[in-house]
Amino acid sequence: MNTPASARNVLGGPLRACSYDPLTGFYRDGCCHTGPHDVGRHVICAKVTAEFLAFSRQRGNDLVTPRPEWRFAGLKPGDRWCLCALRWKEALEAGVAPPVILEATHEAALQVVNLADLQAHAWHPAGT
Repeated sequence: MNTPASARNVLGGPLRACSYDPLTGFYRDGCCHTGPHDVGRHVICAKVTAEFLAFSRQRGNDLVTPRPEWRFAGLKPGDRWCLCALRWKEALEAGVAPPVILEATHEAALQVVNLADLQAHAWHPAGT
């Protein structure tokens, strides 16, 4: 696993945190780090939408239903979450890709999706 000091985002800068509430990341450290045990490559920090959550559920990954045994409260639209790069790409191709927080998206995402697609879906806070 890349340490927070050495992990880079898709823009080449230091990897920023994605979300602490809900606590996200394969390693549940708030960041979209990856490593050899992360076979799903949970590297894209996204602000999930209702459309994406429905799409993911249809594909067999229910991110809405709480799973207390996994300390997972379930996601709601607007939550930030580290998504699997292939699922985000699949959502992109289906026209339901959620916005991406580029500074918190691990550079490993570029092995699956191209930077132009990520930039085209970049989330910008209101007023910027």
